[in-house]
Amino acid sequence: MRIAILGCGNMGMAFAKSFLHYNLVSRPDLLLLGRHLDHCQRLTDAHPGLPVAEMTPAVGNYDVVLVAVKPQDFGKVAEGLRAVLQPGQVVVSIMAGIPIARLQRELNHRQIMRAMPNTPALLGMGITGFSAAPEVERSRLHQVENLLNATGRSIFLEDESLLDAVTAVSGSGPAYFYYIVQAMMQAGQELGFSESVAGLLVKQTMLGAYHLLNTSDKTPDELIAAVASKGGTTEAALREFRAGNLAETLTAGIKAAQHRATELARE
Repeated sequence: MRIAILGCGNMGMAFAKSFLHYNLVSRPDLLLLGRHLDHCQRLTDAHPGLPVAEMTPAVGNYDVVLVAVKPQDFGKVAEGLRAVLQPGQVVVSIMAGIPIARLQRELNHRQIMRAMPNTPALLGMGITGFSAAPEVERSRLHQVENLLNATGRSIFLEDESLLDAVTAVSGSGPAYFYYIVQAMMQAGQELGFSESVAGLLVKQTMLGAYHLLNTSDKTPDELIAAVASKGGTTEAALREFRAGNLAETLTAGIKAAQHRATELARE
């Protein structure tokens, strides 16, 4: 398989490194696409040994073109990509909010897949939701699924509209956890711990809680109940969270993220 990557920032390169790590593509068959000559030189310096080029007709020789630019920049690159695409190629977009129909229209290309990863893909621990146009052959779909799994796990969604919800829940999700961790660390410092001790307490607690949640057959409610004895300290904290409508606020934030993902499709 030959793969070209347009948009070689953190996420684009996370995929590139995973493809190489799992031998899904050989180094000569992985092309990094630069916007201009200076950008190509920076990519060459940062990733020695990998082919780098501007948008040229040679892109048409690659099986998969991964589009990892910012959604706001898609309009700037669509024309150049449209000019070099060939009918047998699959274009995989990881741009938030831009639907398959718009990608097909602006690229004048039918074999389009859309995926929404998250930043733990940088460590091979991501989760990616993806969908595909009807024109994508099943064999191609499975090939791309294997590529996505190189960065963690993936889930296929027949209903493309759910990808905006994936964006809101898991795509943006890491930032929600970091926000909670930051608040807990701040609370720890206000209670008298140094920044480093507060960080250790909170991060190790989060790591352990994740593993319990991931390996236990108990629901989150049951796990909470196992910690929160009646009249105890945890119950006191949970009472404050409920009084402040913390769950409702988090839900509202996630819905706002979904709304923004939908807005991006119209910009």
